[in-house]
Amino acid sequence: MSKQEDTRDRVLDLIESLEVGQPIPAERQLATDLGVSRLTLRAALDDLVRDGYLDRRHGSGTYVTEPKIAQPLTLTSFSEDMRRRGMTPGSRTLELTSTLAGARLAHRLGVSPEARLFRVKRLRLADSMPMAMEILHVPEALVPGLTRADFEGRSFYELLGERYGITVASGTQSIEPTVTSEEESEVLGVPLHTPAFLFERTTVSESGRIVEFVRSIYRGDRYRLVADLVPQRSRNGRSAGALRGSSDVARNRGGDQQQGAPAPHSTKRGKSPK
Repeated sequence: MSKQEDTRDRVLDLIESLEVGQPIPAERQLATDLGVSRLTLRAALDDLVRDGYLDRRHGSGTYVTEPKIAQPLTLTSFSEDMRRRGMTPGSRTLELTSTLAGARLAHRLGVSPEARLFRVKRLRLADSMPMAMEILHVPEALVPGLTRADFEGRSFYELLGERYGITVASGTQSIEPTVTSEEESEVLGVPLHTPAFLFERTTVSESGRIVEFVRSIYRGDRYRLVADLVPQRSRNGRSAGALRGSSDVARNRGGDQQQGAPAPHSTKRGKSPK
């Protein structure tokens, strides 16, 4: 292990003992305490700032940040996952409009290009903190009478089941890294071009009908991807040399349409969810 890596691990131990929002000691003092050069310490701190453990504030100091949120990629609603992890889910409907599907969305949803869709733009919250901005498209024929108020303080999947008798059975989701646009940055309260995760998800009901297509932008400073991997077996039972498993998004940020859920808010950095 290099001197920088060892220093990074020792600073992580320090971070774990501090509360979120607390400053770490000044670099000169910390270098003395750890018995390393200022250059080595600065390189280790740069890594921790980049990875989201610390936040440098010009003229003020370096502070412990919020822990990122773990989001297992399972077919559950954002609201359900937040509650399970001890956080209070929230949703703010920014826009609800009726629009023609057009060729691209018609292909995604398995409807005619002339079919009408509800387009819903929402800000997803956890403990009142902005986590994700999502744009949901759902065929109007499936959810007649849908209003903005229907999305306030409840899971869309719960609404589908309770009012429309629709149960989501499966889904397909892609994830890729991106950066926030001007609008996304404003909605999420982050600087322009902040690293983020782009989720695109299509879900299918028990009857085999495509229910929704959702595009969500999750704050990259609040999530990390984690996967449980198992060997993929061939028909003869031998390992096929590939791994598969459910991925997670985590470390400090939701949509009902997003698979998985953030881990609970913690006042100490690096603690495991309970």
